[in-house]
Amino acid sequence: MKLSLRHSFGGFSLDLELNAGAGITALFGQSGAGKSTIINAVAGLLRPDRGRLEVAGEVLMDTESALHMPPHKRRFGTVFQDARLFPHLSVAQNLDFGTRYAPRNADVPRDAVIDLLGLAALLERSPNTLSGGEKQRVALGRALLSAPRMLLMDEPLASLDAARKHEILPYLEQLRDGPLGLPILYVSHAVDEITRLADTLVLLKDGRIAAQGPLREVMSNPAAVPLLGVREAGSVIEAIVQSHDADGLSTLKLRAGTLVLPTVAAPVGAKLRLRIKAQDVMIARTRPTDISALNILAASVVGLHEGAGPGVAVTLDVGGERILARITRRAVEALGLRVGTSCFAVLKSTTIAPTSVGR
Repeated sequence: MKLSLRHSFGGFSLDLELNAGAGITALFGQSGAGKSTIINAVAGLLRPDRGRLEVAGEVLMDTESALHMPPHKRRFGTVFQDARLFPHLSVAQNLDFGTRYAPRNADVPRDAVIDLLGLAALLERSPNTLSGGEKQRVALGRALLSAPRMLLMDEPLASLDAARKHEILPYLEQLRDGPLGLPILYVSHAVDEITRLADTLVLLKDGRIAAQGPLREVMSNPAAVPLLGVREAGSVIEAIVQSHDADGLSTLKLRAGTLVLPTVAAPVGAKLRLRIKAQDVMIARTRPTDISALNILAASVVGLHEGAGPGVAVTLDVGGERILARITRRAVEALGLRVGTSCFAVLKSTTIAPTSVGR
């Protein structure tokens, strides 16, 4: 998808160019950054002042030629913050409603969608008997059964509590990694969601693109810290489950060694992505001894980025992976940290929450 968009309203203006390819492209920004306006423009629910939208070589919108394809002809599956199910229809009937908008020659894999989203036990139930997470799974299934060329997801988990969000995230991971292969444009202001799901990350600020690129590159860029928030900023690394131990801990294999975490709900051999918050990483010049933290990784400093306050974002190379640590300027000076300095990254096992571990 190629999108150029310029639009002004109520003292706010959007001006951006965006490419969204395969996988999940996440739009992240604080409230008012323009995320939902972009989704509405792509879906055809907004006529921008100026813009052009092209998907798979087909132009769906071009203000210069006054082309504005109506929403129902764009073949996007849209999932909003609220599920918007038909209350008078059963789950099965809500799902079948999606097939009405599928092209006649589309081979809609109804059973595969039901299996993918775990909906078989819900088919005869009424929407008003479902939990929030179940409703969103049904809404997602209905969107998939319309045989869309792309999914648009606008804050789909924002209305769910932590437990329901944790319930539905694995289904979204399966959708990302499964055989359907649909590109997804995903809007969220929750860092835990985007770090688990996104392949590409676009950071928005005041209607402009402040940073974009592969998720791990953008997350490990110190310049992204103020955009993500100092308490949420961090890095994303890959790991493989090596063992589940009798004391309730799991050992994960990294490029730089091993990482010990509370029991990870994944089989031995599974590849995971881990979000490590910058504020949870300590730095030592020599390998610590007699310390409760179980995770000590050899590292070297590859970047120092001073913020407006007393904090410094330190980029560490750990076996070829990039990890961010956020420490004070005073600590940088006391440790004598410079680009090229050898050191150790120290992490407590409990700092990486289960919600920060994804497939």
